Amino acid sequence: MQNPFRIGTKVYLRPLDQEDAPRIVPWFNNPEVSRTIAMYLPLNKLGEEAFIGKLYQSDHDIVLGIAARESDALIGVTGLHQIDHKNRHANFGITIGAQTEWGKGYGTEATALMVEYAFETLNLNRVRLLVFEYNERGQRTYERVGFRREGVLRQEHFHAGRYWDTFTMAILRAEWDAVKQRLGR
Repeated sequence: MQNPFRIGTKVYLRPLDQEDAPRIVPWFNNPEVSRTIAMYLPLNKLGEEAFIGKLYQSDHDIVLGIAARESDALIGVTGLHQIDHKNRHANFGITIGAQTEWGKGYGTEATALMVEYAFETLNLNRVRLLVFEYNERGQRTYERVGFRREGVLRQEHFHAGRYWDTFTMAILRAEWDAVKQRLGR
C-alpha cells in the first residue's frame, strides 16, 4: 500500500500526488465515466495537476485517491467538499474511473470509508450528495451505505439530449451509527 490514509478490505484511500494526474485525466474525459458527474469540459494534465496542488491548501475540501488493495492501482477518487465545520456538514463525491473495476463493490466500500471518516474523525453530523436520475448504480451504492433520498431537483441536469432530475441524498450521523454495524465497520 502506498501512503494509506483509510484502509478497507477491498480498497484503501490515499492522498493524491501530482504523479496521479496522468491516470486521472483520461477518466474524466471518458464520456462513460463523466456522465455521472457534473463535469462537462475537457480536462488536461496541467489542469488536474493544478487541482491536486490546490487540494492541500483548502480547509474545506478533502479529496483522496481510491486504490485497490489487491493490485495497489489507483482506480478512482472520492472526497468531501464544502466542509462546514460550524454546522458540521459536507458534500460527498466519488468516481470509480477505471471501468474494468466497476461492479466489484469498490465504490460502496470507498463511500463507507469516507462517511466513517466524516462522522468519526471530522465530527460532522450530515453528509449530502447529488446524484443524477439515470445513475442507478450510484443510487444503489449510496443507499447501501445509508444515504436517504431527500428531494428532487426537477429537470436540473441536461444530458444526452434531454433534461433529467437530480436527486438529493444525505446520511445523518445517527443513521450511520445504525448502518455501520451492518457494514462491519
